[in-house]
Amino acid sequence: MSAVTTYPTENHFPLSLSQYNGQTSEPLIEQSIGAYLDEMANNNPDKLAVVMHHQGIRWSYQEYQSQIDQLASGLLAIGIKSGDRVGIWSPNNIEWCLTQFATAKIGAIMVCINPAYRPEELEYALNNVGCRAIICAEKFKSSNYLQMLYELVPELHSALPGQLSSAALPSLEFVIRMGDEVSPGMLNFNDLKRPLSDADKLALNAIADGLSPFDAINIQLTSGTTGNPKGATLSHHNILNNGLLVANAMQLSADDRLCIPVPLYHCFGMVLGNLSCISKGAAAIYPSDAFDPLTTLQVVEAEKCTALHGVPTMFIAQLEHPRFSEFDLSTLRTGVMAGATCPEEVMRRVQTQMYMEQVLIGYGQTECSPINNMTEIDSSVEKRVTTVGRALAHTQVKIVDEFGDILPVGQPGEVCSRGYCVMQCYWNDAEKTSATIDSEGWLHSGDIGEMDSEGYVKIVGRIKDMIIRGGENIYPREIEEKLYTHPDVQDAAVFGVQSEKYGEEVCVWIKVQPLAEIDEQEIRHFLTEKIAYFKVPRYIKFVEQYPMTVTGKIQKFKMRELMYQELYEDINSA
Repeated sequence: MSAVTTYPTENHFPLSLSQYNGQTSEPLIEQSIGAYLDEMANNNPDKLAVVMHHQGIRWSYQEYQSQIDQLASGLLAIGIKSGDRVGIWSPNNIEWCLTQFATAKIGAIMVCINPAYRPEELEYALNNVGCRAIICAEKFKSSNYLQMLYELVPELHSALPGQLSSAALPSLEFVIRMGDEVSPGMLNFNDLKRPLSDADKLALNAIADGLSPFDAINIQLTSGTTGNPKGATLSHHNILNNGLLVANAMQLSADDRLCIPVPLYHCFGMVLGNLSCISKGAAAIYPSDAFDPLTTLQVVEAEKCTALHGVPTMFIAQLEHPRFSEFDLSTLRTGVMAGATCPEEVMRRVQTQMYMEQVLIGYGQTECSPINNMTEIDSSVEKRVTTVGRALAHTQVKIVDEFGDILPVGQPGEVCSRGYCVMQCYWNDAEKTSATIDSEGWLHSGDIGEMDSEGYVKIVGRIKDMIIRGGENIYPREIEEKLYTHPDVQDAAVFGVQSEKYGEEVCVWIKVQPLAEIDEQEIRHFLTEKIAYFKVPRYIKFVEQYPMTVTGKIQKFKMRELMYQELYEDINSA
């Protein structure tokens, strides 16, 4: 078993330098995910473990454990072994959850594949990490997964199931499809599951005894804004403990029911959702295969959920739904809002109108398993709505300048993290790993943050998103926060566009409240009263939607490209 690196954790307040060390008084879990799950299921066999609303599934911990073991044994039977990479390409469903825990039980490395991937992206991802198997849904929204696989791997049409040999995907041997229909060259997910014999139980136990908590167990393909995705490689120890510490922050218990409308393929769903619940014996409630505001509201009420996860855009969609007032959400008390910085006004409405007085802001990145900072239930209201909190336990966070030196409190710089949560590496990419994790183990986020004298961090932008206009540094988040206070503005996204005169100009895309009527002149006048003249956007565009990732993150690089095309066309047509 690998040794756990420990760091000094004493903080002296008020801080003068921007470094905060999370407490280390509570021990971390030093078990594999499978061993911990078995312990929880054996101690709480009849407790509700998972509800998959859209599939009509309600399983106790004992039933869940049995289904996981059946799949784990089936994967072993076809030849999947510890260290093999198994891709999962699907929206939220019970098959996804079973795959997560079954692969962990046998030491296979689950590779999370974005449900929105197209064939070229899928080909790169599977080859980059050398997937030996892929488990996939039949289709989702406009994506027909099976059709894309047949296009990418025509050899499937004539291959015997489990004996694929492909030019495009040389590592891939097994395609395992969900659903009951039979497809040439593919195995069926439900056919893999089988009642356990005594020999099967002995095999699973033998594997469990040989697993280390520090073994790689999950590869998250980070989206990034440019270039191909990178495979953030995470261990049992990374993600199980991150789930535990987030559950501790929410004060989650076995009596809680957590509604999880966020996607499982991302750390938000599989770690802050599944693993946070498992860590306390709570129930994981999945309302649908993908986020739908009305369904989420209905399921929260019907299941009497006590916690609800989401990115800010999800909470906005629920609050703005025309039927919002019909639902009794009074059982809610907590949850995590992450994935993007939350506007203050949205946070206050979630706390009051959705009864989530103890809602927490989580901040981090996939490479941190994913959370390194979180607000606290007993933090002041101001801290809870204006910061992303402090470093979690067993985690250090610092703010540095471009030379790597720790900045005084209150000065913006890059947010860096160190501790148990930092990924092992980018799979098969030592160069990018060393560019992200320095020689002292600090992971560099690319985010710009400020730390106050109590260790609370405020995220003010991305290094790549920072706008430099005529030598002035402009942080988009500051302008967005001002716009959120306008009664007719529902959402705002600020970014820089190329300018021959200033290098960059400020641009904003605005979503307005239903039935509201505002124009560019009103927005400029509103901002002129609140921010310096050079921060007032040169370009203002009113839109109905933003280009976004599946996890609800706004893709400003796409907005920048679209705006550049629009401006370029206007210049040429003038």
